[in-house]
Amino acid sequence: VAVNTDKQHLSIINDELTKILIGKSVTRGLGAGGYPEVGAKAAEVSRQALEEVLSNTDMLFISAGMGGGTGTGSAPIIAQIAKEQGAIVIAIVTYPFALEKARLLKAEEGIEALRANTDTVVVIDNNRLVSLVPNLPIQDAFKVADEVTARTVRGITETITQPSLINLDFADVRSVMGNKGLSVIAVGESKSVNKVDEVVEDTLKNVLLDVDFSGATGCLIHITGGPELTLGEANGVGEMLTDTIDPKSTVIWGARVDPTFENKIEVISIFTGVHSPYIKSPNVMPAQNSGRMSRGDMDLGYI
Repeated sequence: VAVNTDKQHLSIINDELTKILIGKSVTRGLGAGGYPEVGAKAAEVSRQALEEVLSNTDMLFISAGMGGGTGTGSAPIIAQIAKEQGAIVIAIVTYPFALEKARLLKAEEGIEALRANTDTVVVIDNNRLVSLVPNLPIQDAFKVADEVTARTVRGITETITQPSLINLDFADVRSVMGNKGLSVIAVGESKSVNKVDEVVEDTLKNVLLDVDFSGATGCLIHITGGPELTLGEANGVGEMLTDTIDPKSTVIWGARVDPTFENKIEVISIFTGVHSPYIKSPNVMPAQNSGRMSRGDMDLGYI
């Protein structure tokens, strides 16, 4: 489902998706102008249409950019509607570049509003993407956050819905994502002979928000490998990734085999209940040594 206040932007989206132009009476289909309050009002006046499209939803992923008008303002309203209908709501949002001064405060306020209406908010910091893919053309670099979001959603849903080496189920996801606050994605891959150690190292370097892992209350790990992937390798990845978090944390993991992943392993991890110095919270603890992101080839495709 694509939701926007801008009619022109909706018109270029694949027609296979359900499209909802919200707040037509408020914005006349011209967008929210960078004002979150306009985005929120647009969602409120279109509440009935949103309630209808979200009915019978068990799990909702909301992807939005924070700091602008439509995403920042409407995403918390959409999340609230889904929560009222009993869904697990997971928001995956981008945090602005440091140079976008005016957008930073709006983004923080939007994330706080989302935290009040979702089970967890996964934040992708655009500043980290600069370290991840510093040499990509700018039009491609901005697509990396979209690709990470798509991989995460696809990884979770496929492990639930498709036969896998180790399956997750809906209750598993609820246990680790439900009411967990702020979360972060870490991604990694390896094609080497020593791919288990290398993929863990790569994953922990490629964290998309500056956080303190030690306080994480949960972790969801999705592992994809080729036909040669063994249970021991998958288990080893999970053990090494969770070695630094609280032993009492809820950890779930799934693993699936993809025939196209010959001698390759990919990991997507979501650490929940973390704290970041960049996201305001009454319980924030300063992050310690979160490391720097790898500048290696992440083999990311674009959507």
